[in-house]
Amino acid sequence: MLIKRKEFLQIGSLASASLMMPKFLKALEKKTLVPPGNKVLVVLQLSGGNDGLNTVIPIRNDIYYKSRPKLGIERDKALQLTEEAGINPALSYFKSLFDEGNLGIMNSVGYPNPDRSHFRSMDIWQSASNSDQYLNTGWLGRYLDAQCNGCEKPTQALEIDDVLSLALKGENIKGLALRDPKRLFNSSNERYFKEINAAHEEEEPIADYLYKTLSETLSSADYIYEESRQHPSSQTYPATELGKNLQTISSLILSDINTKVYYVSLGSFDTHVNQENQQKRLFTELNDAVSAFVTDLKKNNRFQDVAMITFSEFGRRVVQNASGGTDHGTANNMFFIGGGLKQKGLLNAMPDLNNLKEGDLIHKVDFKSVYATLLHNWLGADDEKILGKRYDLLDFV
Repeated sequence: MLIKRKEFLQIGSLASASLMMPKFLKALEKKTLVPPGNKVLVVLQLSGGNDGLNTVIPIRNDIYYKSRPKLGIERDKALQLTEEAGINPALSYFKSLFDEGNLGIMNSVGYPNPDRSHFRSMDIWQSASNSDQYLNTGWLGRYLDAQCNGCEKPTQALEIDDVLSLALKGENIKGLALRDPKRLFNSSNERYFKEINAAHEEEEPIADYLYKTLSETLSSADYIYEESRQHPSSQTYPATELGKNLQTISSLILSDINTKVYYVSLGSFDTHVNQENQQKRLFTELNDAVSAFVTDLKKNNRFQDVAMITFSEFGRRVVQNASGGTDHGTANNMFFIGGGLKQKGLLNAMPDLNNLKEGDLIHKVDFKSVYATLLHNWLGADDEKILGKRYDLLDFV
């Protein structure tokens, strides 16, 4: 049974997923217990450009309320964090994390010469490039390249999605995108794919590569699925997409799988129109899913070993628009969640609304310093090699 390249490309979803399969997953089929203290990073992307000013609210800043006469969140409705700052009322669990000392908030994070295009700015954040630099690898993909080069038992990264983001694409090694371990397992065990794999004969290089990635997918799907079943959670998660995705991540964190990085997204936060309702709906989903996730980790004594971060490709403009929303802006805030934070609460000053550039916030922290800190302090990697430059390390982990 000889399958030509053209026919192979028509196989469907499994073949597409297999192209995202890192070469090293097969090496992980031997049981490797995760040692105590194994650090895990969970990256939560708020797609679409979340409005940071209505997320962490400058409750005593008159410029904020004058700029947003209808959209500004009233002081008595915001959940107060400090004398100067409140948090969106839909993020009640984040307020609890703040009070417990398990939440850090970094304000005014961005990069020089910001781009207001969703696609370009997201590429910049995912690749950790400069605004005038174009890279075809992501910061976490290059982490995999650096950490897994020549490793006998390399680490891996998983994205809970159908398509792999640029962030997890390395030059030589890529993360794996999967929506659900069981679905990947069921697809991999379909007779059709098994027969194709068994029938492989030497062909042109591209077809050989496709066969190889299919073979690795088939052998690795069983491993991932079995690991995800090792420690079924008793925690109840919301029946939302993010709730289900974080439940999948939790099941893997609590298993023996040696995964260091998980990547998941929520959106769209592109709130040009009717921002209040859209942001409230998304924040409610975020709040409830993170609440279940953190509770699960705490009950299983893994919260100290997990750092979750949130980011968005840009913030929104300070002044509301005429459609009950906000337009594309620049700098934004980031959340850091975990039981092992070294710094907690508000990590720097609230945005300076007296000093704007063309109506937009001016960034005070380069997001690549955040990445460098996570790579060096949390994942124990060579941040300078991965990012191509030395950035100032921060102290939140």
